[in-house]
Amino acid sequence: MATIKKSTPIKENENKNFAMPRQSYKYLAIGFAIIVIGFLLMIGGGSENPAEFDESAMFSFRRITLAPIIVVAGFIFVGYAIMRKPKSNNADE
Repeated sequence: MATIKKSTPIKENENKNFAMPRQSYKYLAIGFAIIVIGFLLMIGGGSENPAEFDESAMFSFRRITLAPIIVVAGFIFVGYAIMRKPKSNNADE
């Protein structure tokens, strides 16, 4: 005879347990967007004639200084989003 196992009902709280609170996922998305913006600032600088080299376009402030700072800031923001401690709703803890 085959036995039939009864499935345990899923509680609503168990279904919503994620590794991080919802606010942290929003911060992660913002951090990844900052990183993408930094990488987008690094692209470009090609010239129409490959035999010509335009130093001012290749080694501009935007590509050499600003974009890497924005990328590092994005990684720091993502690290903050992962490491932040959620605020507890219970006042007696």
